[in-house]
Amino acid sequence: MERPRSHALRRGRWSETGRIYLVTFVAAQREALFTEWKTAAPVARGLSAPDAWLDSNLLCWVLMPDHWHGLVELGAGESLSRNVGRAKAAACRAWTRESDRATSPWQPGFHDRALRSEDQAVDAARYIVANPIRAKLVRRLVDYPYWDAVWL
Repeated sequence: MERPRSHALRRGRWSETGRIYLVTFVAAQREALFTEWKTAAPVARGLSAPDAWLDSNLLCWVLMPDHWHGLVELGAGESLSRNVGRAKAAACRAWTRESDRATSPWQPGFHDRALRSEDQAVDAARYIVANPIRAKLVRRLVDYPYWDAVWL
């Protein structure tokens, strides 16, 4: 069975202003590209920069060695796809400046799930920030440098 291309995954995707989305995108070939401070820190800064999300709100995020999770409250200006594309491009620019690679660190596309309630957003935020602990990268979240949440 052939895997769908990223444009096929976008078919039927609808962006709703004010909706909170759990977004995930992964590193190329699911390679652990973000293990070193030299490349992970600039990528994390690029992904979390306010101009990467324009009028949308990045509520919570974590950059793992091979993927990124975030909670995004979509603003009125653009679709979720445009916002994610801009954030991935900002991270890619930071990546190419700091690494010895000229290609994008990201696989095409992303996964998203629209959340239905504030309770789901809080549960999703807890899931996101606990990723480094579940992956046994750290014992305490405060020891992991590549995350943030508006609730703190």
